Amino acid sequence: MQRYPHWIDGKPHPPTGDAWLDVHSPANGEVIAQVAAGTAIDVDAAMQAAQRAFPAWSSLPNSQRAQWLERLADALEDRLEEVAQAESRDGGKPITLARDVEIPRAIANLRFFAHAATQFASESHHGEAGLNFTLRQPLGVVATISPWNLPLYLFTWKIAPALAAGNCVVAKPSEVTPHSATLLAEIAAGIGFPPGVFNLVHGAGPAVGEALVTHAQTKAISFTGSTTVGKRIATLAAPLLKKVSLELGGKNPSLVFADSDWRDNLDTIVRSAFQNSGQICLCGSRLLVERSIHDEFRDAFVERVKSLRVGDPADPATQMGPLVSQAHFDKVMRALAAARDEGARVLCGGDAIDRPGWYVAPTVLEGLGPDTTTNREEIFGPVVTLQAFDNDDHALDLANASDYGLVATLWDRDLSRALRFARELRTGMVWINTWLMRDLRTPFGGSNQSGLGREGGAEAMRFFTEPRNIGIAT
Repeated sequence: MQRYPHWIDGKPHPPTGDAWLDVHSPANGEVIAQVAAGTAIDVDAAMQAAQRAFPAWSSLPNSQRAQWLERLADALEDRLEEVAQAESRDGGKPITLARDVEIPRAIANLRFFAHAATQFASESHHGEAGLNFTLRQPLGVVATISPWNLPLYLFTWKIAPALAAGNCVVAKPSEVTPHSATLLAEIAAGIGFPPGVFNLVHGAGPAVGEALVTHAQTKAISFTGSTTVGKRIATLAAPLLKKVSLELGGKNPSLVFADSDWRDNLDTIVRSAFQNSGQICLCGSRLLVERSIHDEFRDAFVERVKSLRVGDPADPATQMGPLVSQAHFDKVMRALAAARDEGARVLCGGDAIDRPGWYVAPTVLEGLGPDTTTNREEIFGPVVTLQAFDNDDHALDLANASDYGLVATLWDRDLSRALRFARELRTGMVWINTWLMRDLRTPFGGSNQSGLGREGGAEAMRFFTEPRNIGIAT
């Protein structure tokens, strides 16, 4: 039985009390490994290691921190296939998705913020009151808490800017998908990454996550996950006056207008709903279609969804794998039962697939209005709803009928209308005639129940630094 220990001060560490959690394969439900069940004692050990490492790491020239991140990216790239296989086994995602998209993106995150370390600039002001310049100094020791759906992709999205800005990190990956983060810590130690700069503590949220948030030496917390947990983190951090960045859930609208090239983009629209079995916060789970094309679009969309190849994540032909865990499978099945109770018509899917593992058939529902639970609560699975709209005002009302506000996708050839909608949609991001198009320099995040703050580019570097203004009389 393979075991994933903590990595503290550049070395593997067993958990306090020798307590371990089972890691299951989503493809068959079997236990495939065990991960350290961390405690506040393990968190404190990692925090102390990071605190000891901070003076030397923060004093390095930015270019030297950049070199370390580049070396880590190179070493990860050398083991891309191994890490992709680990991520596919842990999360149940198709191997092609892990190999071709998600691990390359993790490598790109490290390289991007290596460059950001050398390009991040401070401000200066003159001509009003003397000469002022602003230093952007690292915070100290920061905590990152990343989710199970894009394990290394989002893990590196957090640790890379924190390290680039001169902080030391104690990182907690999801205990559901711990393998790729453990491999990264092992890879970092293998290239001689300075001990204590990057530490990894595994375990459940209440035991490890909350200990990280409330630890006296934690200067900031970057979290991606559910809105419920994000609110808990905000509640714990607020009295302690700690910085928080919260990237939370979504119930994202995809709007399809009659004049759009929807037929040419149908594969992308399907992918935007069902990639990674719908377990991406950016998936379009509410499909809003102009009424004049609704029936034609619905029939073509459902036909394409039915053709998705659902199967073993290790099979390169698989397009959609299982859900990540028994608990999440049960949550999605409850949501489908609730949708039926609300009167949903199931156009395809709607049930578990009769095979080992946690498979749910890709599901398309119609007949539900904007105020139903199904159209308001995040399901985070392979489930999409269809709603028709009559005109622009109706479309905007439906799109904004949500407590969330992460991203919206517009399919429209009328650029003036698309840009007007982009201004009036209550979301942090809008994509026009594309989906999941990411420039890493741009701010990433949502509004309302979808989060607090922004990640990416200069936004991330600012979050992980503290400005200090210095004024000189002239």
